[in-house]
Amino acid sequence: GFYQSYAVEVDVKDASNVTCLYAQWMMKFLIRYETNSSDYKNASLDLSSTVTHNGSVCGNDTQAALLAVQFGDGHSWSVNFTKNNETYQADFITFTYNTDDTAVFPDAKRKGPVTIVVKDTMPPIQLNNVFVCHHTTSFEAANVTQVFWNITMQPFVQNGTISKKEFRCHADTPTSAPTVLPTIANATTASTTASPAPTTAPKPVENPDTGNYSLKTGNKTCLLATVGLQLNVSQDKPLLININPKTTSASGTCGNTSAILKLNDENSILIDFTFIVNTSASVRKFYLKEVNVTLLNHLNGSVILSADNNNFSKWDASLGNSYMCRSEQTLQINEALQVHTFNLWVQPFLVKENKFSIAEECFADSDLNFLIPIAVGMALGFLIILVFISYVIGRRKSRTGYQSV
Repeated sequence: GFYQSYAVEVDVKDASNVTCLYAQWMMKFLIRYETNSSDYKNASLDLSSTVTHNGSVCGNDTQAALLAVQFGDGHSWSVNFTKNNETYQADFITFTYNTDDTAVFPDAKRKGPVTIVVKDTMPPIQLNNVFVCHHTTSFEAANVTQVFWNITMQPFVQNGTISKKEFRCHADTPTSAPTVLPTIANATTASTTASPAPTTAPKPVENPDTGNYSLKTGNKTCLLATVGLQLNVSQDKPLLININPKTTSASGTCGNTSAILKLNDENSILIDFTFIVNTSASVRKFYLKEVNVTLLNHLNGSVILSADNNNFSKWDASLGNSYMCRSEQTLQINEALQVHTFNLWVQPFLVKENKFSIAEECFADSDLNFLIPIAVGMALGFLIILVFISYVIGRRKSRTGYQSV
């Protein structure tokens, strides 16, 4: 899963052939869609080398400026800008993808264009300032993640000249150091090849911190998950990457027979867990059906690795209960990627009062629970034997003392 996206440069001119809106940026889209077999697949949609900007509008004091681009087989993206006397800001981003594009969406169940509208979070910016953001930013809505980087953008250009005054996004400021995805140079390797012995032994990667995640439908919690996550990437050399709960946000969808938990660690690591209800069995159970992992370069948004496995049948429990496994588990995504879980407790359906229901434990924990009383019993037995031996020795000493008298 390696992908390439093209840079876009749009120079919109007014009736006098003077620049009124300028933008240069890079973007890509990660889209989850349903197939004809009712499974879900993940598509990566990148900009093609040919992009048009039909429909772009300069804007004025009463009319919003519009930056609109079209690319590929029926895909389009746009953002509108409004201004007041002193500032401008982006309002909404509209993205339309066309599932008739079989090269990107093979075997898509839904045919035709699908439109997603997202509220832009850009703060108000002083007029005659150009917005610059080299770091990666993203928006997620309706099974679509939009990723942007290397942005230079200015609507309402004055006198046809792009301003030299820059408004930098928060991620670009010096006080906010960029998060770089671990590489061979800065990550602890799981194994090493023969090399000169280092002066100090490398510090082993510790188990990840446990995170608490939840989803809501309205004001009601519909999914609960507690888990520590670690990625084992072995494309070049094995790398162990811990997911940091403090920098990870949760989103997704809840349904009656399917639920998706999406975890996003600082726009660099995206992990999706898909749960399904088995309605054909006599006892209705849920289970983990699919896991998708995407690793992004935080500096330029490019995809380092994208992998998924939609053939799981794990973490199963009766519908209305939860699933628990304190022991470490391994999910094999593909040859190059594993996901390790620690202290797992999950309930994707029928959550009541924001609490986990009765937990059904994994086999590994059952073995542990079985061994604990055995170990305790053996310790007690050993203690009884020691007491008995001490008693016998004491009796013999007492008897010897009586005989000597």
